[in-house]
Amino acid sequence: MSYKIYINCLKFSFLACFMLFLQPVFAQKNKKNDKEWGIEKYQQLNDLLVQNQKALGNDVVTLVWTDTIVFKKEMGELTAKSELPMAEASQWLTAALILKLVDEGRLSLDDKVSSYLPIFEKYGKNYITLRHCLSHFTGIQAEPGVMGFFQKKKFASLQEEVESFAKKEIQTNPGTEFRYNNIGPKIAGRVAEVVMKKNFDQLVKQKLLNPLGMSKTTFSTLDGSAVDPAAGARSIPNDYIKFLAMLLHNGAFNGKEILTEKSVKELRTIQTSPQNIKLTPKAGNGLNYTLASWALENNDKDSSNLATALSSPGVIANWPVVDWCRNYVFMVFTKPGKEEQKPELFQQMKAAIDETRPMKCSTQ
Repeated sequence: MSYKIYINCLKFSFLACFMLFLQPVFAQKNKKNDKEWGIEKYQQLNDLLVQNQKALGNDVVTLVWTDTIVFKKEMGELTAKSELPMAEASQWLTAALILKLVDEGRLSLDDKVSSYLPIFEKYGKNYITLRHCLSHFTGIQAEPGVMGFFQKKKFASLQEEVESFAKKEIQTNPGTEFRYNNIGPKIAGRVAEVVMKKNFDQLVKQKLLNPLGMSKTTFSTLDGSAVDPAAGARSIPNDYIKFLAMLLHNGAFNGKEILTEKSVKELRTIQTSPQNIKLTPKAGNGLNYTLASWALENNDKDSSNLATALSSPGVIANWPVVDWCRNYVFMVFTKPGKEEQKPELFQQMKAAIDETRPMKCSTQ
């Protein structure tokens, strides 16, 4: 081997070793970049997250979606692939399942629960409808605590738990007073089980989660206890954002119809008035309610009573938003805390996003 070839071989070997040395550096850089993007366009949102990381519990994932994810920020230990309890954001999935069955002609929102669950007629509750259940107008008195969402008693099945609701006291006539609690969504979930002759967790996976590609989302329990259609879903940020994107696109996702546009409008239709709202979490103060979500805005030139921006936050975790006027969805994922979240911070975040998005409709 000539001296010149030998030197070239040494140079190549040195270069190869140098590139191998840099591989972990590039990998770390890409890994760091993968934790956040879209910061420049959404600088105000990013600043709010950084300044309030401790208040949010340190571990936070934030996503903004228009036609794809345009902003992402992972802080602390959470990532967009971390499995988290969805808390009361689970109700949005339950309502969508019921509307899917309405689309298929198997149910009507104004069907009486007692038509499917005769025990409700036996205990004098034969005027409660599915619409009452999904809008918290059942009139049934909830357990003490945070609106019944953290009751200690465990049930072996959803059937057993819902039958216990039938035996409870009526606090007010159905349809007259809005009281946010865990009762209505669970009743609606049990009706779906009876109609489809299938367990709720299997049914929601078949009709909603699988078509959306939400393979990491489930209502199944780890201990074999009753599923919870009101607050029992577990999901990852990358999954739940698909559900929100489907709502934003009026029932379609990846070119496939999941819900009809009519059903999405039902989900957006306001069911309350300030006069009949009697019990809300902090996140709902001053807001009207639709089916399984709070109306953040509505069109003041539209007599249809249709919300243009909705949210279904967890009492102590997570804040998902769909905004049809500005064409985006947004969600902050956190680990559940011990106290009710302060909605003012999330409202500031939404306002920061709003400033970057063109307005398509007039709101109040």
